[in-house]
Amino acid sequence: MRWLAKLIYFNVLGWKLKNFFDPAIKKCVVIVAPHTSSYDFFIGLLVRSIIKVHIDFVGKKELFKPPFGWYFRMVGGSPLDRTGNQKKVDAIAELFDNNEIFRLALSPEGTRKKTERWKSGFYFIALKAEAPIIPVVFDFGTKTVTINKAFYPTGNYENDLAEIMKFYKGAQGKIPENF
Repeated sequence: MRWLAKLIYFNVLGWKLKNFFDPAIKKCVVIVAPHTSSYDFFIGLLVRSIIKVHIDFVGKKELFKPPFGWYFRMVGGSPLDRTGNQKKVDAIAELFDNNEIFRLALSPEGTRKKTERWKSGFYFIALKAEAPIIPVVFDFGTKTVTINKAFYPTGNYENDLAEIMKFYKGAQGKIPENF
């Protein structure tokens, strides 16, 4: 299926790919932005197939109900209960403990809609799981996915976030006004 993903991604859609994922990194939090469209999910699946690295994701539990729940599980999804008073960071960090290999893709915005700031969960999941953060940029303006080097959080959220945000400067989402 890799050849088909490459054909679609490079030839049909005309996208480019910068850098590759270090397969030696067995546990990490992959933050993908800008996330402005459900189309991002399919670009991510194509890239994941091209680079031959399994990357998991979590999604709202409603996605995992019939008729498509089987598909989301098959492609590496785990359902997440997003109702209030849940310890989501702890629940997700536990997934790292329970798996020898767990690379978790998250949208730091937490939604496809415009937000004023990113949610901090990705950062605290990485800290709790003692895992690096891999910033990945989906730039629809240049039709390029860029996979950046691992960033190891220091525990200083404000400073680290400012450093991480540099990777996304100038990137354009599919729906630019939502980023």
